[in-house]
Amino acid sequence: MSAAPQNTLLGKTTDYVDTYNPGLLTPIPRSLGRDSVGMSDFRGTDIWRLYEITWINERGIPQAAAGEIHVPAASPFIVESKSLKLYIGSLTQTVIASPEAAAELIRRDVGACVGAGIGVHLSLLSDWKSKVAPMPGILLEEDPGDLVCTVYEPDASLLRHADGAGETIEETLVSNLLRSRCPVTGQPDHASVSVKYRGRAIDRRALLAYIISYRRHQGFHEQCVEQMYADIMNRLHPESLSVFACFTRRGGIDISPFRSSDADMPAEVIRTLRQ
Repeated sequence: MSAAPQNTLLGKTTDYVDTYNPGLLTPIPRSLGRDSVGMSDFRGTDIWRLYEITWINERGIPQAAAGEIHVPAASPFIVESKSLKLYIGSLTQTVIASPEAAAELIRRDVGACVGAGIGVHLSLLSDWKSKVAPMPGILLEEDPGDLVCTVYEPDASLLRHADGAGETIEETLVSNLLRSRCPVTGQPDHASVSVKYRGRAIDRRALLAYIISYRRHQGFHEQCVEQMYADIMNRLHPESLSVFACFTRRGGIDISPFRSSDADMPAEVIRTLRQ
């Protein structure tokens, strides 16, 4: 289990404020998860999608928006998800001139929280466009064969190359069966996960068993993806690797961490069917 952060709002009864308050944002050191993973030489981005952004314009008319926050994997902190929800809620009765001004406000405050420059893409709901699609790739659970699963904590020893794997291939393997738990509250988190690699062929059923092994694991979304990346890289040594997990939303927010040996963002940012 990853180290649990102290003094967060997770699992606590809180008052919901509706007037701008950046002090609600709570940073969590990435080192809490990365120290146990033992690897940080990867690239990537945490894609936070927010569905419940609202403020009032200068005429007092509520504005409804949605958008994305892109936090680089190199940032020293992540933002605790409930604190982000409360912060976004604090915009509710705040006068903001435009979506661009709202995006700039969020960019400044969340960037200060995580200790890095971030990207914010925000649109009024009337203008918002977001592609909803299944994750592209070979769905592992469509052909589980005689696979029997008994391990429900992450176990890298489950991973192996396919029998007779020799020449280099490139493929994308996908599963909708990733489940983990919040390290503070124990609440379940569900995700679709994509493993794209170039190298000797990975045993698909072994990879599925490994993904399923997170079922009782307590770890933040970002930490789970980094552990997957590290285990596959250390165990199977692909020439290149990307791990992308799209978690379902809680509290009007979903998080999709991406970690890669050679890219900062996935080739295409999509919303999976459950997001």
